[in-house]
Amino acid sequence: MLRLPAPVRGLGLSDAPRALELCGRDPITNVFVAARILEGGMAGGRNSVLGYERDGRIGLCWTSANVVPVELDEDMIEPLAAKVTKRRAWASSLFGPVDQVLPLWETLAPQWGPAREVRRNQPVLTMDLSPSLLGVGADPHVRPATVEETDLVVPAAAAMFTEEIGYPPYRGSDRAYRLSVGALVRAGRSLVRIEDGEVVFKADIGSVALGVAQVQGVWVHPRWRGRGVAVPAMAAVVEHILDHLAPTVTLYVNDFNGPALATYRHVGFVQTGTFATVLL
Repeated sequence: MLRLPAPVRGLGLSDAPRALELCGRDPITNVFVAARILEGGMAGGRNSVLGYERDGRIGLCWTSANVVPVELDEDMIEPLAAKVTKRRAWASSLFGPVDQVLPLWETLAPQWGPAREVRRNQPVLTMDLSPSLLGVGADPHVRPATVEETDLVVPAAAAMFTEEIGYPPYRGSDRAYRLSVGALVRAGRSLVRIEDGEVVFKADIGSVALGVAQVQGVWVHPRWRGRGVAVPAMAAVVEHILDHLAPTVTLYVNDFNGPALATYRHVGFVQTGTFATVLL
């Protein structure tokens, strides 16, 4: 068990194995935090993870630009929220399981509110079968973007972000944003279909941990929507992940995005949970 001298403290590198074990109780739900830990999020004294332990029960909270709870019981919310607000004056969002995020936000809201938007019903969709076994063909033109194509991927990623969140991902210089997009490209985790020098489909594999890969940033160019691009393209993304990265694929989607929900269900995804996101 984690040795916590107080109910809540910042965790360090030595706590990483136990933190990953806790994430492993529900690897689909906790893949984002598990991936950040594996990428070094608990190294260097940054204490991006807060831990709570009492009476043999443990919960975690990722506290960086995003705040993400992990396996929190109701009585853990208030003391963790108090520690979060001491460490951070603001975050860009909270997201994760609806039954943890909404109570956490209720506690944080007096210090951080009001929210720009609260998305209370985001189906978590998952699949571990090849779409081809379900009769869904994959688009052969979908592939990992190359480093030389980063200049094409950046505007597509920015367009997706703006549509999804409601404001652009950067103001002024795009240098920091290009670095984050470029990191995904260099890792082979930005999958694209490119036609005539333009990205017409893009999906990112944002987190990989504990046998699970989480897809994010799915986008079809507006001129290509309604032309049957999305289903085979997403099937290709799933096939790539199952062949190269993880045996389980997951993502979460806004309940009001009917076309996206229809696409994912056509490919073979089924709902395994519900997230909520608070945008600040």
